[in-house]
Amino acid sequence: MKTHRQVLTFTTPRRVEFLNITPQVEAAVVGSGIREGLCLVNAMHITASVFINDDEPGLHEDYARWLEQLAPYDPSPQAYHHNRTGEDNGDAHHKRQIMGREVVVAVTDGKLDFGPWEQIFYGEFDGRRPKRVLIKIIGD
Repeated sequence: MKTHRQVLTFTTPRRVEFLNITPQVEAAVVGSGIREGLCLVNAMHITASVFINDDEPGLHEDYARWLEQLAPYDPSPQAYHHNRTGEDNGDAHHKRQIMGREVVVAVTDGKLDFGPWEQIFYGEFDGRRPKRVLIKIIGD
């Protein structure tokens, strides 16, 4: 059994953004030399997410609008108790909770074993500062 660890760093120019990180994850799998196993990809911050879905811009816009309806950005301490700590990102914590922390994808014959249209995305909900994503590949 082998393991491979890689960390990606992102600083998004916008507060909310979705980035397709599939090419970086695929490169990590190839670089690991692991042919059969599992690939974990997780956001290492509590205001960011990693999820799998289709790379379709309309869907991403739908996500952004839906999340904003569920947890609207409001920096005031009246909107989110979390903002009473001096932060202004209570909404980002809620958005991350909805979209999830990580994904696990099977590695088969040295490649990510996806279904049709599946891609891995980094979801940022409190951007404009450096954030990390962990890729951990385990297998033979």
